[in-house]
Order: sequence, then structure tokens, then C-alpha cells
Amino acid sequence: MNFEDKVVIVTGGTRGIGLEVVRSFVDSKAKVVLFGSKSETVSSAIEILKSENRDVLGFYPNLLDYSEVSSVIKDIYEKFGHIDILINNAGISSSEKIENVSSEDFAKIMDLNVGAMFNVTKAVVEYMKKQNKGVILNTSSMVSIYGQPSGVGYPASKFAVNGLTKSLARELAPFNIRVNAVAPGIIETDMVKKLPKEVIEPLIKTIPLGRIGKPSDIANAFLFLASDMASYITGVILQVDGAARN
Repeated sequence: MNFEDKVVIVTGGTRGIGLEVVRSFVDSKAKVVLFGSKSETVSSAIEILKSENRDVLGFYPNLLDYSEVSSVIKDIYEKFGHIDILINNAGISSSEKIENVSSEDFAKIMDLNVGAMFNVTKAVVEYMKKQNKGVILNTSSMVSIYGQPSGVGYPASKFAVNGLTKSLARELAPFNIRVNAVAPGIIETDMVKKLPKEVIEPLIKTIPLGRIGKPSDIANAFLFLASDMASYITGVILQVDGAARN
């Protein structure tokens, strides 16, 4: 796919799925700006990408501070003159039983997975409305469909992501702004790679396709939804999970 001259912002773009999404859009000729949580992680990701002959810009705004986020988004818009695609990928997970989760823990997950997404989206929408076009894509999860046995904050936050996605799709459609989400299943990130064989094998048995997904599987879903091939698709939560049922 060709995204030449398109400006793409990827939050949570310094590792795992986010970093692979950045690679995919750069390889598709987009101008990519990645957001990370810290200066060090952003610098490290940029160095990795440079070593692969991929050039990107990077920032590390506090996504929970709307004024800080909006200032960075304004700078990006003024530099390029447009913002075409936003991919909200930043977030954290949890697997603790409810008795071990404090109200502060729960609030932190909701803040980072939903509040931060709201802040970045709100800041970007201002410019997409001026352009009368844009694409917003959010990272959901298979647990937003099925829940999970523990770590209630994470699926709760991803259910909220789905609600935000579907509602904004309806609100922003008159401005030619499409809003969709990708709901990954079990993906071969660094964390999953470290799991022992006795943990991985039972997981694979829950997946009819018989394998764990790759970050590129998720990146390809984002590429499709961002492209003109998906020009009549909005308000969709696209499950990319090998038909897993957890």
C-alpha cells in the first residue's frame, strides 16, 4: 500500500505492536511521528529505526495532560500542514485478581487506556475537521469481546475503547473522518516470547488457526483500515485473533 505524503501519528510506537506499525507505515512511504512514554524509549526506538534505514520523528508528551498533548499535535500540524492518520496504540495491561487491585490501580489503567486516547484524539480531531478528512484507529483487544479471567481493569478499558470508537465513528462521519479499532488476540511480542513452553502451548490450543499472531498481522490490519480500500468502513472493531476464544 502507498501512503506517500500521508502524515501518521502512532502513540505507543516505541516497541512491540506499535513499533511494527511504525515500520509498516514508513515502508509504505508515510511520514511517521511516534509517541513514547519517555525520552529514552523514544530515542532508542528512533535509533533502531535509523539502523533499519527508516526515518521518523519522535515525541514523548504526557498523554494524560491535554494541554501538553495539544501543543505537540499543533507543532506536528504546523510542520507538515496536515495530519492524516492517528493510531492510538499506547496503553497498559493487567492480570491481577480484583482483590489485589486498588481503586488507584483501576483508575490508572482507565486513565492510560481511555483517558490518554481521548486526549490525543480530541487534539487531532480539531485539525482533521479543518481538512474535512482523516482516519483514527484505536488498539482494542480480544478481551474487549470476551472479557478475561482476571485483571478486570484491562478488559473494562478496552470495552470503553470500543465504545469510544463506535460513537466517534458516528459523530465524525459527516466530516469524512473514519474511526475504527483493531482487536488483537495473542501476539508474539517480547513479553510473550519469554513465556515458557508449558504456558505457550495451551494458549495455542485455544487458537483455531494454530499459531500465535505476529506484530505484522496487526500492522497489516491497521494498514488496511487506514487505506482507501477501507473507505466505506467506519465504526468497526476488527478482530485479528485467529478466531481465538479465551
